[in-house]
Amino acid sequence: MKKELIVITGASAGIGLATAKQFAKLGHPLLLLARRVKPMQALNLENTICMSLDVTDRKAFEDAVRLAESQFGAVGAIVNNAGIMLLGNIVSQDPKEWDAMLDVNIKGLLNGVHAVAESMVKRNSGTIINISSIAGIKTFPNHTAYVGTKFAVSGLSENLREEMAPHNVRVITIEPGAVDTTLLSHTTDESIKENYNIWKEDMGGVLSVEDVSNAIIYAYNQPQNVCIREIVIAATKQLS
Repeated sequence: MKKELIVITGASAGIGLATAKQFAKLGHPLLLLARRVKPMQALNLENTICMSLDVTDRKAFEDAVRLAESQFGAVGAIVNNAGIMLLGNIVSQDPKEWDAMLDVNIKGLLNGVHAVAESMVKRNSGTIINISSIAGIKTFPNHTAYVGTKFAVSGLSENLREEMAPHNVRVITIEPGAVDTTLLSHTTDESIKENYNIWKEDMGGVLSVEDVSNAIIYAYNQPQNVCIREIVIAATKQLS
């Protein structure tokens, strides 16, 4: 049976890259999107389109999806994974960092939803997987703006699920705790980065990107009439 097209954003590293590998092993055609195209191309996956894309560019996002659909058929699932984490104290943090997180983490995700939702509703089938964070359900020091964006992702995902459920479209929210990725490197405050890394070491290690991609694949692989609405996943020793 022909496998359905999967779209993954932020696919050049971390969770997105690991998830791309897993879907490829399952035989799915892929549309991989990220600002850096070379790491995606280096995977050398069959039936895969790799494109450099800024998820905040709505038209470019929609054009990329239409191109992939012309080759592989309708999008069966999208993994809205692209995101940035710029930690900072709200008193001293540059507001431009808030703007960047709001644009990528919320508007970029909504652009992904917009690119696939209408077609899924018409077909009465599809899956939207939004990568939020444990910071989408609880708070952390120096995370004010980031937490705000991730609470938004978790909230809009639940509302979206209610709107899409009558059309047999699943909306799944994945909320990982600390993960071994390069996400922290975006933070410009060196003291915050140092304390964050100490926190990770003190808990004896964090999730791997494969741990999170396994959760994504597990939720996706359920029958279409089964929606795992939310997965909160964290290292066992992560207290908060």
